[in-house]
Amino acid sequence: MQITQQYSTPSFSSPRSINASSSQSSPSFATPPSPPSIVLSPCAACKILRRRCVEKCVLAPYFPPTEPQKFVIAHRVFGASNIIKFLQELPEPQRADAVTSMVYEANSRIRDPVYGCAGAVCHLQKQVSELQAELAKAQAEVASMQSQQQNLIALICMEMAQSQEQALHRHHQQQPQQQFIDTSCFLDEYSLGSTWEPLWT
Repeated sequence: MQITQQYSTPSFSSPRSINASSSQSSPSFATPPSPPSIVLSPCAACKILRRRCVEKCVLAPYFPPTEPQKFVIAHRVFGASNIIKFLQELPEPQRADAVTSMVYEANSRIRDPVYGCAGAVCHLQKQVSELQAELAKAQAEVASMQSQQQNLIALICMEMAQSQEQALHRHHQQQPQQQFIDTSCFLDEYSLGSTWEPLWT
């Protein structure tokens, strides 16, 4: 007679089931949601060139994706390789001014293919010389008007001085006649008595 013994094996739950049951039983310890992924758009230069914009792109700080026409103008005249070469040779504080100058010069070259930026500079110099000539003419007119005003003021002062001298001269001529009339026409009673006194003695 065979006696068979059956042993019951203990059941062990897997860690995944434990975590799932614990998460279901305790909702207060739920994991926070992951932050949304940030999508970085390539710069205007890399987008136009159809290449991947790396993290340390030389063109990205100066050609943002919102200004594609800026790179189109510079790339049309100078080319992307020359722009990158220029920027790499310059120190970082001077790169923004260099990009502005390249865009301005490229725009001038597109508008005037013969003279380019030099034509704009010559036109501005001509305007400056014309304005300087007009300014010199205006200054000469102002100086002439000031001299005429000074001469007029001097003439008015001379006429006023002459009129005052004439008035004083007339006053001095009339004053002795009045003094002579006042002193010679009247005699004192004492003087009359003294003059007629020898006749009675």
